[in-house]
Amino acid sequence: RTGRANANMLDRVEADYYGAMTPISQMATISVPSSQQLQIAPFDKSSCTDIEKAIIYAGLGFTPTNDGNVIRINIPTLTEERRKELLKQCKSIGEEAKVAVRNIRRDGVDSIKKMEKASDLGKDQALDGQDEIQKMTDEHIKMVDDAISKKEKEVSTL
Repeated sequence: RTGRANANMLDRVEADYYGAMTPISQMATISVPSSQQLQIAPFDKSSCTDIEKAIIYAGLGFTPTNDGNVIRINIPTLTEERRKELLKQCKSIGEEAKVAVRNIRRDGVDSIKKMEKASDLGKDQALDGQDEIQKMTDEHIKMVDDAISKKEKEVSTL
């Protein structure tokens, strides 16, 4: 988020909808009427207050306005403090993604080792498989790093 409204800003926000936590994007239409405003039109008008509470508790720094039918969010301009906070959050999400990629690598390597142990794969095939998994891991880690640096530049630019 760089001070401009974007419907994806609410991707990670979930609201209680008939007892189940549901992404807001599945409960409402999110539109961008201006560069500084989001408009949320719930499919079920009774869920307006739940969506409003979810946005407040999400910690995004937004103050939603609920008129009973539509929720409007005015996007404040980014302060230096908020930019630093967003950069920190961006790095944190990037690290979580890298950990997830490494966990997938570990699972793949473990599967290959089990197959090798059960004599389903030869030693050379197992090493080739592990090398291929490592190459894919490196590619995906690089993709995450690129996405992080792109977002950092976007947030840092005024």
